[in-house]
Amino acid sequence: MSRAPYPVLVADVEGTIVLRSDAAGALLPGALPGTVLTDVVPTWLSAAHDALKAPGRRVGRAADTPVSGTVSERSFEAHSSVQDDGTVVWWLVDDTDHQVVREALRMERERTEFLATASNLLLSSLNLERCMDVTAQLAAEHLADTALVIAPSRGQRLPVVTCLHGAAPVRSQESVDPDDVPGLSEALRGFPPVPSRWIDPSVAPDWMVPEDFGPVGSIVITPLPGHGVAAGALVLLRRSGTAAFTDGEEVFARLFATRAGAAMSAARLYAEQISITEVLMRELLPPSLHQISGVDFAGGYRPSEDHERIGGDFYDVHPATAEGEESFVALGDVCGKGLEAAVLTGKIRNTLHALLPLADDHQQMISLLNTALVNSHHTRFATLVLASAVREGSGVSLRLTSAGHPAPLIVRADGVVEEAETRGTLVGAIPEARAHTAAVTLAPGESCVLYTDGITEAKGGPLGGAEFGENRLQRVLTECAGMPSAGIVERVQMLASQWVGKGRHDDMAVVVISAPRTHYLSAVNGHTRGRYTA
Repeated sequence: MSRAPYPVLVADVEGTIVLRSDAAGALLPGALPGTVLTDVVPTWLSAAHDALKAPGRRVGRAADTPVSGTVSERSFEAHSSVQDDGTVVWWLVDDTDHQVVREALRMERERTEFLATASNLLLSSLNLERCMDVTAQLAAEHLADTALVIAPSRGQRLPVVTCLHGAAPVRSQESVDPDDVPGLSEALRGFPPVPSRWIDPSVAPDWMVPEDFGPVGSIVITPLPGHGVAAGALVLLRRSGTAAFTDGEEVFARLFATRAGAAMSAARLYAEQISITEVLMRELLPPSLHQISGVDFAGGYRPSEDHERIGGDFYDVHPATAEGEESFVALGDVCGKGLEAAVLTGKIRNTLHALLPLADDHQQMISLLNTALVNSHHTRFATLVLASAVREGSGVSLRLTSAGHPAPLIVRADGVVEEAETRGTLVGAIPEARAHTAAVTLAPGESCVLYTDGITEAKGGPLGGAEFGENRLQRVLTECAGMPSAGIVERVQMLASQWVGKGRHDDMAVVVISAPRTHYLSAVNGHTRGRYTA
């Protein structure tokens, strides 16, 4: 027994050590034969030995489970066996290496779980400020006593989010030079981090250290990697008197920073895309219409998808440049829907705007637009209706030209609905586009309705599959006789939407041109006024 590879102790029924192995003597020098076991072994082993002597304990059986504890800074498992005569044999197995592995595995699991949770939290928002707040708060709760998230400078100021452990993040703008802090300027530019042992904690500037934080004991500065460029820098602070950052903790901080930087970069890119989209959207959205030179204009648009704001239908009204000249109206429908159709819509609108000096010749405008579309890389075509309107006396004179588009409808004061005598070919489909222009006069209270086929081809109704149709549209317009232009637009849109319900539909656009029931003062004392009187 003295040569047993493990430390072994044997105690009699009275708890006195009777035998020990050489390994036990080296580990526990005081455990001599004749001494009381519980007096010379660690508390955890003494308590286990006492438990073996509890009343009713069966002899010849080992303890249900081994006990474990430390001896001389090493970890041991103690296994026991009670002999028939009440003697207890203890042998100790050194499991320090296993304990180290288990602890490393536990820590790795915790870190993996933390990184997964952090990723979910960071990616749950595409708001940059929110990402900075979450990054600072997570780092302060799990990595340091205080964490700072610093974004690249905006002019002469650094956006900073500071979070003290257990507190809420605080945002600020610091007018400081990153070069004054070792490693910060490099981190903001995406260079590899400087090891914390190279950074003197005393150099941390006042703006970086929260009030009442106390002396800084250690500091880590690491970049927040982004998409191509750094998203910022992460600064971790620990108080003096607490354990300094280990190499493993610095590596883990960089892993966390990688995820945080990716989330912040995605949020920044998303914000930039939203800004660009908003700018482009303003150019593609239909304009707000109103009275121009004695002519009422109103328009309405509904994209094919409720979550979209633009599509393949469009309309524009270009006011006359001088009193007595025509205002120009264009309403069209590009083949397809969604963003691709909207891009071509923008091109057509811009081209028509450039062709405004030729607005007195609709055929020439359509021909030039057709040539531009045929020669472009687009494979889509469009239908188009052009209108030129001018106030003449108490009425409005119109010139209407359709290029493959449904003909405009004229709503007379008595409720009669007429179809304008205009027709033409598609724009952008064949090398030559031709169209016929019709002249129409509107009396006070009469209107001209331009619409896209998204209105008439909308499917729905009681059975869900019937088209709204031209006949139904004309009956609706008959009921709208004498209504102002805005009222007609609202009525048509409302009924078409009710007809479709929640079903799928194409883009819908409608423009109404009306001769108001008012007297228009074109000139007073030789000066153009453009006013209305009842």
